[in-house]
Amino acid sequence: MPKIDTVLFTGKTHTTINRDPGAQRGEHGVVDIKLSAPGGEDHTFVAVEPHPSAEQLFAGAWSACYITAFGIAASLKKVTLPPDYSVDIQVDVGQTGPAWFLGAQFTVRVPGLAQDVAEAIAHSAHQICPYSKAVRGNIEVALNVITA
Repeated sequence: MPKIDTVLFTGKTHTTINRDPGAQRGEHGVVDIKLSAPGGEDHTFVAVEPHPSAEQLFAGAWSACYITAFGIAASLKKVTLPPDYSVDIQVDVGQTGPAWFLGAQFTVRVPGLAQDVAEAIAHSAHQICPYSKAVRGNIEVALNVITA
C-alpha cells in the first residue's frame, strides 16, 4: 500500500450525531458550497462561499458515512454509545517521489466505553462503511480510538 512521504493538501472534519435541530452547524453551514482544486490553478466550479477543498469534501462524506456505520456496528454488538461520541477524519493528498496518493487518519472518541470494545466497533464500522470499503487496500488508513 502506498505511503505518503510529503503531505501537500489536507482536509479535516469533526463529525457528531446532531440530536438538536436548532444546534449551531459547522463552519461551512449547510451544503451550499464552492469547490476548489489544489495546485494553484484558478478553477471555480460553483460560486458560493465558503469553499471546501476536494479533500475536505471527501473527508466530510466519509465521516458522515463512517459515523453512521459506527452506530450500526455498536447496535449489532448491543453496545449503547455515549451521546457525545465523535469521529475526526483527516484526508491527506501527498506525494512519494513523482506519484500522488491519498491517506487518511481517523480519531474516534467514545468517552466511557472500554478500549477493547470501542476498538472492535471502530474496526467493524470500517467493514460496514462503503467509503472504507472503496478505499481498502488502496490508501493508508490510520485509526486512533480514544475512550478517556
